[in-house]
Amino acid sequence: MGLVELTVSGLGRSLEYWQRAIGLRVLEREDGRATLGTDTPLLRFVEEPGARPDAGHTGLYHVAVLVPDRPTLARFLAHAARERVPLQGLSDHFVSEAIYLRDPDRHGIEVYADRPRPVWEGQVAERMTTEPIDVENLLGELDDPAAEPFPGLPDGTTMGHVHFRVADVDATVGFYRDVLGLDLMAQLGPAAAFLSAGGYHHHVGANTWESRGATPAPPGSATLRHATIILPDESERDRGVAAVADAGQEPEPSDGGLLVRDPSGNALLLAAS
Repeated sequence: MGLVELTVSGLGRSLEYWQRAIGLRVLEREDGRATLGTDTPLLRFVEEPGARPDAGHTGLYHVAVLVPDRPTLARFLAHAARERVPLQGLSDHFVSEAIYLRDPDRHGIEVYADRPRPVWEGQVAERMTTEPIDVENLLGELDDPAAEPFPGLPDGTTMGHVHFRVADVDATVGFYRDVLGLDLMAQLGPAAAFLSAGGYHHHVGANTWESRGATPAPPGSATLRHATIILPDESERDRGVAAVADAGQEPEPSDGGLLVRDPSGNALLLAAS
């Protein structure tokens, strides 16, 4: 997964939060837009003054920022505790350990570290779960959590996955698996599905927990503009674009690739690496 573009109601407020609380850097800013990341651009914010937080529609459930290792996740948690950054949850998913937050526009955020791939490879459907993190064990990665410096998220941090709110899980699987060619790694009946390429536990998550049968967010909402799926090369990107066109949708040319939409209206930029 690549850069995710979001609408925000106040650019300055969002940049302050994502730098101070999350630890990303501003890579570019001009004309009501800003790009943040580490050594790789991860997010782009587009300011729409007065945009309202969205709930009950399709769109973004969370962006999932993947840090390079477990000690980095421990440093982030120690920082959040010291700075009293509000958290939404801390979960052990067997495949990964994750810390959840929300930004000022209520965009969902996951900061996570994967467990070593040999631990979970081939077992995602059976073993991926949600349990409480062993906080003491995680912070045990650090010599002194109270004094551990947090210079921000390090180089090598990536957009590990994007989790969408969708109207219908089966239709979503039909698009991401049968049209775009991702593998279905796990499904929770009509409630959620997790899909990926290359055997990863998931690059795309989708759920109907807040959005079953819903429509996209109305104008004036702080919401997802698009997520980016990076294909290995131009031929693979063109294959994906052709598959979407064969399914009856006309891809839209855009900077860096072509825009398509899943059955819930979530916009995806198909790009080549």
